[in-house]
Amino acid sequence: MKPVQTSIEHELKQQFSPVLLTVENESHMHSVPPNSETHFKVTLVSDQFEGKRSVQRHQAVYAVLAEQMAGPVHALALHTYTPAEWRSAQVPESPNCLGGGGK
Repeated sequence: MKPVQTSIEHELKQQFSPVLLTVENESHMHSVPPNSETHFKVTLVSDQFEGKRSVQRHQAVYAVLAEQMAGPVHALALHTYTPAEWRSAQVPESPNCLGGGGK
């Protein structure tokens, strides 16, 4: 595993004590140099999300990962759930990169 991905996983485990956590490096799907760590997909299931709207959950994750977001991470796809929501959740597939021009 690479340093940025490891850092993201460590920070999220420390802060959210997740029931489930996956961090996928999706940089290869984008117009970046090989072996980049710039685009990630995070699936995070935590009791701490109980009673919180999606935007509040995402704000909490961004706050924990502020250092990574200010540096190497360009994009973070977040899929946040409570354990009850996770039982019936389907994590969406990430779209292919449109090349930065939106085409």
